[in-house]
Amino acid sequence: MNRSAEVARNTLETQITVRIDLDGTGRAAFQTGLPFLDHMLDQVARHGLIDLNIDAKGDLHIDAHHTAEDIGITLGQAFAKAVGDKKGLRRYGHAYVPLDEALSRVVIDLSGRPGLEYNLEFTRARIGDFDVDLFREFFQGFVNHAGVTLHIDNLRGINAHHQAETVFKAFGRALRMALEFDPRMGDAMPSTKGSL
Repeated sequence: MNRSAEVARNTLETQITVRIDLDGTGRAAFQTGLPFLDHMLDQVARHGLIDLNIDAKGDLHIDAHHTAEDIGITLGQAFAKAVGDKKGLRRYGHAYVPLDEALSRVVIDLSGRPGLEYNLEFTRARIGDFDVDLFREFFQGFVNHAGVTLHIDNLRGINAHHQAETVFKAFGRALRMALEFDPRMGDAMPSTKGSL
């Protein structure tokens, strides 16, 4: 089964191309103009064992909002296209990830229904030049277009970089679990409705 996709999104604000392989080895390449977001996306690829290439040009002369949000949207579209019909998948995934004093939990359901519960209060407003408010915009864009339910909880943390990194690592790990094929499921749909 080929679980890969390429999606391009072109607006007056951003031009974005995402290439994704859900059965990859964690290889990644990014050109987004947002170095800290690139660093976080690299965590998703590495810990999710997802090959991920993202090229983005956005109106960064205004601010990073449109670029971060539209990367989430385009990644969600590519994910939805690559995941296919979801037959035989575990469907649910979860992960706890620590980094020094920080600890985050991410839980995902490949439900077909977009939903985001986001409980993350950063200890400062910026990490380097990156506005931490934009992480919510990224994840909201992703869930809306991937059709997943996503719960993100930063349980503790003092260092904002550590808070963010634990969230993105846990997101990658939760994705990896949800995307695994369950040998006991065979090609059954992991839903009593018969579709996701």
